Amino acid sequence: MRNLKLNKAWLITLTSLLCTIFSNITHAEWRDLFTYLQPSITLEEEYNDNINLTARNRMDDFITTISPGIKVSTTPRSPITGEFRRVPTAEERLGMDLDFRAGFVFYAKEEDYNYVSLNGNLNGWYAATKNFIFRLRDYLIRSNEIREADYSVTAIEGQRLLSRTLRRVSYFRNVFEPSFEYRFGRENLLAFNFRNNLYEIQSRTAEDSMENTFNPKLTYWFSIRNGIFLEYGLTFADFERSADWVGHMGTGRFTHRFNPRTLAFLEYTYLNRNFDSPAIDYEVHRPSIGMEHALSPTMNIRGQAGYFWQNPSRGSTSGGLYYDILLTERGERTLYTLSFRGGYVEEYFTAENIGFTKSHRLIGTVSHRLLERANVGLRASYERAKYRGGEIDRIWTAGVNGSYQVFRWLGISLEFSHRENHSNISERDYSEYRGVFRLTASY
Repeated sequence: MRNLKLNKAWLITLTSLLCTIFSNITHAEWRDLFTYLQPSITLEEEYNDNINLTARNRMDDFITTISPGIKVSTTPRSPITGEFRRVPTAEERLGMDLDFRAGFVFYAKEEDYNYVSLNGNLNGWYAATKNFIFRLRDYLIRSNEIREADYSVTAIEGQRLLSRTLRRVSYFRNVFEPSFEYRFGRENLLAFNFRNNLYEIQSRTAEDSMENTFNPKLTYWFSIRNGIFLEYGLTFADFERSADWVGHMGTGRFTHRFNPRTLAFLEYTYLNRNFDSPAIDYEVHRPSIGMEHALSPTMNIRGQAGYFWQNPSRGSTSGGLYYDILLTERGERTLYTLSFRGGYVEEYFTAENIGFTKSHRLIGTVSHRLLERANVGLRASYERAKYRGGEIDRIWTAGVNGSYQVFRWLGISLEFSHRENHSNISERDYSEYRGVFRLTASY
């Protein structure tokens, strides 16, 4: 059943992609095809001193990956850098951006871990009228990373899921999200999003799962200063062995704009998870207040704080402080991001399906363009997670990376990172050093 639904999702995605490509190619000469298409191949060599993130019996290895890839976009490439323009113009009613790579992964020592990786992102849009827009997003990954990168559209670079596998096993995820938006005023918006999230893993301890979520949203401004935001989510969760559940999510927000640079809001979020017997249902309440302020034309801060409490159908209520602070600056040469978030997370449709978990997280990233062809970056993070069984993980990571475009068609990059987990369960402790060298050739 899951494979059938996956094939249908990819059939719709592929049909949309082909229609978009050919509708644009017919308006261009075939000799200009590579204006919209960029094939590439990447050779990657990685050294990892603890490939399974274990406390004992550590295994190190050299990992070689050969990745052919292709980018397709209806926004033409720059004749100078060869990059696609990231922001479409208002005149482009129909378009899409596709980035797809396959990787042939070889382990020098642990040859049983050899596999084929996949990584794809598709974003498409069609403006039926000036105010009515269809959008399509599809995210695809096949990997054997112990901790999976966060696949949500709001995730910060370097953000990872808490769930993990016990050893390197291949997993597959496809997130298919069609949506539409209808604007009935300068800032008034009615939107509807559907998400099909399919997860399959080759493991005896983990399990396959699938999410189907229906998600309408409404943004309405009564005046230039006062507006509301309403959102509802209906989720059907299907698991291979664990109890299935049906979930409801509702958010209401009232916003007051003091001036073009500053606004404040009151928000209330409610969650409800109804599990099949004998699992325990629960609901979550989260009132909060927040503000957003443009400190400068390039720097913005958004802060939100409140309190949450979880009411299970059996057992005692628990709660705590909730906060979400995001500081960003987008300068001409440098991008800074600093995120503080705490309270709780929900992780389903993952390797562990850890569910409702109390957590605190700090992520900081810096990206700087040293020269016209050279970039460097720094990132660091800290997470504290308290699981339902009483386990507590304290995970921190740090990394540095650099890239240089040797020629228009050839680029190199280096990356070094370190991460550790300090847990109250000794078997969960680990440390890892990782170094990666990449060489990418593109047309």
